[in-house]
Amino acid sequence: MPLTTELLAPTTEGYARAAQYLGTGALVAFATETVYGLGGDARNSAAVAAIYTAKGRPRFNPLIVHVHSVEMAERYVTIPDAARPLIARYWPGPLTLVLPLRPDAGISDLVTAGLETLAIRMPAHPVARKLLQAFDGPVAAPSANPSGRISPTTAAHVMDGLSGKIAAVLDGGPCDVGVESTILSLDPLALLRPGGLALEEIEACLGRALPTGGDSDKPNAPGQLKSHYAPGAAVRLNARARQSGEIWIGFGPDCAGAEFNLSEKGDTTEAATRLFGLLRQADRLAQEKGANCIAVAPVPVTGLGLAVNDRLDRAAAPRP
Repeated sequence: MPLTTELLAPTTEGYARAAQYLGTGALVAFATETVYGLGGDARNSAAVAAIYTAKGRPRFNPLIVHVHSVEMAERYVTIPDAARPLIARYWPGPLTLVLPLRPDAGISDLVTAGLETLAIRMPAHPVARKLLQAFDGPVAAPSANPSGRISPTTAAHVMDGLSGKIAAVLDGGPCDVGVESTILSLDPLALLRPGGLALEEIEACLGRALPTGGDSDKPNAPGQLKSHYAPGAAVRLNARARQSGEIWIGFGPDCAGAEFNLSEKGDTTEAATRLFGLLRQADRLAQEKGANCIAVAPVPVTGLGLAVNDRLDRAAAPRP
């Protein structure tokens, strides 16, 4: 039997109702600075299982837990000295750290997919922070969309994909960053997923280059599956012009005739903010026009362009 999904305003009453839902094991989508997350109590295996069911997400793919403070994070993970400079500089913000899980953390095994580590972050968005403070518990929250499809950056996007499957959506307006968080492991030190915090910034903070890690067959963090973030239409990358039967998304000033443009001024930060929304618009237009493909212009891999290219590569990958 489908649920009636409530759309909650970011008011005292809205936060209280959302926290009440989480406390009963129900699911609440909420705004973060990256994308909207689909939240459930990370200690409640029934709630976490409901996240996987609502999204259609494979259970070998671990989840990120959201907390409102460093002190709260330390209830669930051991924070090594190497992580302290990153936490001091980038929390709250779009950085997820994969850290050793405390034996007495009480986190559901479904969150970690049986691993002895936990992906954890402190979001910066005021709506996320107020909800986490109202609930005062660990909230597992992958992106609030059907698994493998385009991530949501507005409450309307969430309702499009999950209305009738979750209890509520806490509306915080459009997401500022627009792509998911950057994920790092500390032991060994590696970039597991590029995201809303630029690699160059992290390397400058650490004073060293970061190797990449992760495994699409046995993920040790979210966002590593080969096919992900996909619209209904096929995606062709590095398209410098439109071919027959395509909708073209440009980048930069030299894409005259493109239906959409990630950033006419060639700004990769703006491209990240606009990426998922434009993929949704292009997909709708493709359906209306009977187009079979979305073509996307080349985007530099500097700054947030690394995350943009990561999402586009996975959106263009063969579908399972």
